Amino acid sequence: MASVFLYHVVGDLTVGKAELVEFTETQTVEAAIKAIGESTECGIPVWKTRSPKNLIENAEMRRKRFVGILNSLDIVAFLAREECLADQVKAMKTPVSEVVVPNSSLLKELDPATRLIDALEMMKQGVKRLLVPKIVVWRGMSKRFSILYNGKWLKNIDTSNPAANANRPSTSSPTTIRDKFCCLSREDIIRFIIGCLGALAPIPLSSIYSLGVINPNFCSIEASRPAIDATQKLPKDPPAVAVIDPMADDYNKILGEISATKLWKCDYLAAAWALANFSAGQFVMGVEDNITSRSLPDFAVNSMVTDANTANGRGIVRPKKFSSRSIGFVSNPTNSSLSVSRSMYRGRSAPLTCKETSSLAAVMAQMLSHRATHVWVTDAENEDHLVGVVGYADILAAVTKPLPPTNPETQTS
Repeated sequence: MASVFLYHVVGDLTVGKAELVEFTETQTVEAAIKAIGESTECGIPVWKTRSPKNLIENAEMRRKRFVGILNSLDIVAFLAREECLADQVKAMKTPVSEVVVPNSSLLKELDPATRLIDALEMMKQGVKRLLVPKIVVWRGMSKRFSILYNGKWLKNIDTSNPAANANRPSTSSPTTIRDKFCCLSREDIIRFIIGCLGALAPIPLSSIYSLGVINPNFCSIEASRPAIDATQKLPKDPPAVAVIDPMADDYNKILGEISATKLWKCDYLAAAWALANFSAGQFVMGVEDNITSRSLPDFAVNSMVTDANTANGRGIVRPKKFSSRSIGFVSNPTNSSLSVSRSMYRGRSAPLTCKETSSLAAVMAQMLSHRATHVWVTDAENEDHLVGVVGYADILAAVTKPLPPTNPETQTS
């Protein structure tokens, strides 16, 4: 195990982090859509309303008010329900308490002096957010090396139970701001890890296949099936369903995905209608070249465009037609006179993939650059052959895995 995780503490990752702004369960789906667009990991923590509001809370009290994490896929699946499509205005005003799946195990409160290795162990077990008090200043020594000088803690630490060590007090404890917290995500952890790859050598340059990182147990749906079937049992980690086309050679070709990542900053109402009415293949590939405008619905919420070509110059508001571009899968072409072709709709709908031979560092860089929660893995010889997926938990397991012992004879020779 790399010493970087033993010598650093959670407080190192809170530097520059903004104060946590709670999103309560009484707020609407419409408000959640805006908040998710500004979030990490395509989701937001949802909290019970604080009462009384003037009460000063510690981390444990705040954690007890945590409900769960709401992501973009959850919202699109909710809006795709028959009753929501019938009354979209009412659906957008629905409180998120009716949408979010309660799961208090997704968040853990930690002291800033908690060892980073203990935090990683928790995230490997399913924790997605860390609630950490905001820090003003560390007394006595640098927070980065506070664990090294805390003799009593090191002598009495129980390495077999990281959860028990998470909130162990430190003599070099920081000065924290009362009732002020920040929330660390797994994306924050990966950003920290990619900044110290040298300390993790040779793991980052090893292939994901050799590290055993690839997870073959992923959710998938055939392209011919209705897209709404992907929401019957939403996957939790990663929140993604691969859209596949079974091939004659007994392997699955990946065409796209229905995931929180792809729906992160989409037109939610357009995506919900498409999810309820199209096949999985149509949903991810784009449908403008297959569906006539007569069969497409009009949207009155969050889908308005202004026509400036009016006599008084003020313009009128008219509903926008559905298209694969409105879902957010593709960027607008620079030249509107370009002819329509299927290839132009592959843009953002194309799944983020890597090969079995890709290095762990390359996969982490892909995830961060695309703000993705996962990367689909294809065969080294056939990039259409889907073999698995790599998510945050898989990467954390790889970087904390003990290195195999070196052979002294090899070193001397």
